[in-house]
Amino acid sequence: MKKQIEIGILYARSGTYRLISEACRTGALRAIADVNADPAGAFELVPVERDPKGNIDQYAPLCDDILRSSGARHVVGCVTSWSRKETIPVLEKAGATLWYACPYEGFEANEHVVYMHACPNQHLVPLLAHVVPRHGADGFLLGSNYIWGWETNRVARDLIADAGGKVLGERYLPIGETDVQRLVDEIRATRPDFILNNLIGTSSYAFFEAYARLALEDPHFAPERCPLLSCNLSECELPAIGEAGRGHLSAGPYFHKPAGGPSVAGALFSGPPAPASSSFEAAAYASVQVLAQVLAAKPDAGFADLPEMFRSRVFETPFGRTSIDPQTQHATLPVEIGRIAGQAFETVSRIDAVAPDPYLSRYDRTGTFRRPRLKVV
Repeated sequence: MKKQIEIGILYARSGTYRLISEACRTGALRAIADVNADPAGAFELVPVERDPKGNIDQYAPLCDDILRSSGARHVVGCVTSWSRKETIPVLEKAGATLWYACPYEGFEANEHVVYMHACPNQHLVPLLAHVVPRHGADGFLLGSNYIWGWETNRVARDLIADAGGKVLGERYLPIGETDVQRLVDEIRATRPDFILNNLIGTSSYAFFEAYARLALEDPHFAPERCPLLSCNLSECELPAIGEAGRGHLSAGPYFHKPAGGPSVAGALFSGPPAPASSSFEAAAYASVQVLAQVLAAKPDAGFADLPEMFRSRVFETPFGRTSIDPQTQHATLPVEIGRIAGQAFETVSRIDAVAPDPYLSRYDRTGTFRRPRLKVV
């Protein structure tokens, strides 16, 4: 009998961002199945799953329930930054670790969290660096009314200023709100060069549809002239957006490549499974994959062991060979910019490996936007 090691799974199976959450859950459970199928493996991972149903008030108590009712000391879960921040005090009290598989706004590094998806220098900075010379520097900023929207747009304001542009508007909607007409009316009036879309879930889907109607009425808003930019949009949400998404842009560490590209096969696994269908699935898969490689080296590894284990190791993941910064516990990741082409993305730009810089301490406006180093103030 193999040794059994319990790990928590904390993803919502309903609610406004269900499609993202289900993609993450699929990736985590696929990786668990692959670890357990390896005949050479010394242990079996046992998922201890809780469903917060998209209710922010349930994340902390359900995380606590996982840690109290099982032997799990690692939890793979949470989609929104709000839910991640809700669970951190629980993790700190229990001495446990959250493996977080979604892009986020940066400016955080907690010893109880491993950040396996992109931070601002791996999504927003390269996305704007790609778009500004091609479309212009004047932007309109949208967001769902919580941490991701607020903080990503705060960084975007600074980047737009560095690029010599102006923020022509900044508006927020409650999570789940689908009445987007006032946003469309203001965008029509201000005529920006691009719209940064930090809406999530059903709010984002409604906006894509309304913006597509606007583009039919006014060619200025066609995607080749004034694109929607996203740092959190992947293939798992394209069915909900449909043809309204065609031509718009997203940044992420991974886009699905059915005939090539990085595989989800790793050193622990006996055969290569199919590629992940989105960056969310890939990052959740990678979270379990890296955790399994850590546990193979030290079965009782806890949060205090992780920095040393990250210091000199490179892990096989869906993103390729991946290192994790032992100081911030963020992953080095590829950066891809993709254009929506139906139910998939076509890659228009790729950098193979970008080291994490969650506080943008190494950001250089001159290198990013080819702007002078000195500013008149």
